Amino acid sequence: MSILSGKSVNLRALEPTDIDLLYSWENNSDIWSVSNTLVPFSKFILEKYIADSHMDIFQAKQLRLMIDYRTDNKPETVGAIDLYDFDPLHRRAGIGILISDEKYRNQGVATEALRLLIDYSFTVLQLHQLFCYIDCDNKVSIKLFEKFRFKITGEKKDWNKTPGEWKSEFMLQLINPRDF
Repeated sequence: MSILSGKSVNLRALEPTDIDLLYSWENNSDIWSVSNTLVPFSKFILEKYIADSHMDIFQAKQLRLMIDYRTDNKPETVGAIDLYDFDPLHRRAGIGILISDEKYRNQGVATEALRLLIDYSFTVLQLHQLFCYIDCDNKVSIKLFEKFRFKITGEKKDWNKTPGEWKSEFMLQLINPRDF
């Protein structure tokens, strides 16, 4: 079994056939506030992104893996998990996750995908720490990351403008326990 495969989740590289999924996710304005997106993405830009995804994390400073969930032995791509702002000198990266369809939320998919990427980050990439930024109101995501011993280490007050209000954001960090 691969380090990127679990009981029911497999993390895999982007494929050209993922273009329609990426196009629908990146252009879903309901999640733009989470990704700080302000404008839609063209298929041309996403095709170029997929074509460039062969670069390793040391070149690109980011890594996107697709989340395949196996049900009845048939995998279905249900989301993506990213490492971003990769810093090889300080051995850290940000982490973000999207489970696109609500029917796959609260099914353990995000938990298994996050566990796989944490293991990969600390074992293969030998990172010292992972971090993430989560809206203070997003209790589900906070609970998910705290399950893996991420700790809230800061709060940015009124950090993100949303329609009609300002939202505060937590920073969470996980220090590699193998580094102690």
